[in-house]
Amino acid sequence: MIERLGQLFFTGFDTEKPSDEFLDFVGQEAIGGVILFEPNCNPHSLAEESIKKIQAVSTMTPFIGVDQEGGRVCRFRGVPAEFEAPSEYGRKGNLELFAEHYERAVYYLNSLGVNLLFGPVADLNLNKANICIEGRTFGRNPAKVIPFIEKAVRLAGRAGIISCLKHFPGFGAAINDPHKKMAVAEYDFQTFINREALTFKAGIAGGVDMIMTTHLILSAFDDHPVTISESIIRKLLRETLDFDGIAITDDLLMGGAEDLGSIGERALKAFQAGHDMLLFGRDFRAAREAMKYFKEAYRNGLIDKSRIGVSLDRISGIKSKLIIPVT
Repeated sequence: MIERLGQLFFTGFDTEKPSDEFLDFVGQEAIGGVILFEPNCNPHSLAEESIKKIQAVSTMTPFIGVDQEGGRVCRFRGVPAEFEAPSEYGRKGNLELFAEHYERAVYYLNSLGVNLLFGPVADLNLNKANICIEGRTFGRNPAKVIPFIEKAVRLAGRAGIISCLKHFPGFGAAINDPHKKMAVAEYDFQTFINREALTFKAGIAGGVDMIMTTHLILSAFDDHPVTISESIIRKLLRETLDFDGIAITDDLLMGGAEDLGSIGERALKAFQAGHDMLLFGRDFRAAREAMKYFKEAYRNGLIDKSRIGVSLDRISGIKSKLIIPVT
């Protein structure tokens, strides 16, 4: 089992093209997923070439993921990959236009080798002071947001692309940008059920396979941040919303995760809280350091083998969908 632990890790690279050092790491450790950033994606032929190199060294099918939300969060620039911000489609209430643009984008991205989109954003636009989420949501009313979530998940699936809803359990009402420091929100369980949960439930009912959490403290649920909160990941996500897909962290190198311990400790705590995959942005050397710590914890009996087996089964089961697009 130890030789498959790399499947739990998701990382990228800080150069335009993947270096030999990065490719060796991905191949030797059977890394589960690679995330691309804007410098890796433009021109589009650069991304296609890099993806082929990553696939060539991978012993197991890797997720090739990208943030392509629309508007300012588009790693691939230019048509047919780029489209308007979610807030624009939501403001216009134009689901048909969104579907046209999104379908065009996902089929094109899949042709380049992308098989995972970190989106759609299931958050609600509840706090105007939350600049981090500005323009990235379809609106503040769950009833109006849900059709866009459902459509995005369905269209991506048809194109052979896995969708990842974010940012669980809901980042729209928060203050602070988790890229810089831990975010904070004050809603309680009943508010969650009547508001934030609705968009995530719709995505889950629509067949979404992955959900990303965020670096957020919800004191009404747990004193621990969501990233390391077993009560939120296992009880709220798994039990209350009945989600059995992949739970992935947001980037564990963000400023909002700094207080969670060393890089290795962050990975271990997040996994033990119930996450299946651990994201390390564009710093694969940090991922390598975390993985070394994680393996040592495994050898010392600090990680339940059956728990690892459950996550590995989830990951391999969802990756099997990548062979034949969902119709």
